[in-house]
Amino acid sequence: MNLTWHCHSRLINYYLPLVGRFCYLIWQTLKCCVSRPIYGGRIVEQIKKLGFDSLLITVVIGITMGLVMTLNFGHGLMKFGGTMYVPKLVSLSLAREMAPIFTALLVTGRIGSGMAAEISSMAVTQQIDALRALGTSPIRVLVVPRFLGALISLPLLSMLALALGLLGGLFIAVNDLGIPYETYLASVFETIKMRDLVSCILKSGFFSIIISMVACFVALGVKEGTRGVGNATTKVVVASSIIIMVSDYFLSKLFIIFIL
Repeated sequence: MNLTWHCHSRLINYYLPLVGRFCYLIWQTLKCCVSRPIYGGRIVEQIKKLGFDSLLITVVIGITMGLVMTLNFGHGLMKFGGTMYVPKLVSLSLAREMAPIFTALLVTGRIGSGMAAEISSMAVTQQIDALRALGTSPIRVLVVPRFLGALISLPLLSMLALALGLLGGLFIAVNDLGIPYETYLASVFETIKMRDLVSCILKSGFFSIIISMVACFVALGVKEGTRGVGNATTKVVVASSIIIMVSDYFLSKLFIIFIL
């Protein structure tokens, strides 16, 4: 009885206000996105930092996914004479699940931790309080550029990972499985439809919102000095990864019902 009361009390006194503050931050960010002033220079800077600077890890992720998936699917299906189905399985798996979720999870380590470290450092050194004293909204200056930068960058990175994954799969299909490249490409283009690309883009966009908003929310609340900066970075990566994994199931369910 005492344990149940303790759980209910913690839910009401801690988690519900936490969710409320998080939703309020999202609402304020969306309001700032559609009102002036918009700091275009900061948005471009975040696109470069979050997008272009993540190209290397995206290239590695994309090629590795294609190589590993095609190799495993190919040798697994070879036992049952299903080698020709490998391009279909690889292309659908990459477009619907692997490209958006793997890109989001691995880029979270860069984007999420970088956002958390930068904003939380500003919080503990009272730079955010200085912005408020000057009459400037920290959400407009700090959160909105990161929100829009991630929203633009991550879907593009996921599409790049998808393309590179298909190229990696082509290499294994031709050299290890003996599938002609014309057959591989024809099967891929026949399998992947526009709805699969839409699914990839929408999932990546949703994951980018999770990463940017969780990072900014945690970082803005840091009050423990340099120790809090380290804790915030860890919390952001862990929380974002968990939310991405859980939400992926519900997104997949919705897409199967309404899109796929």
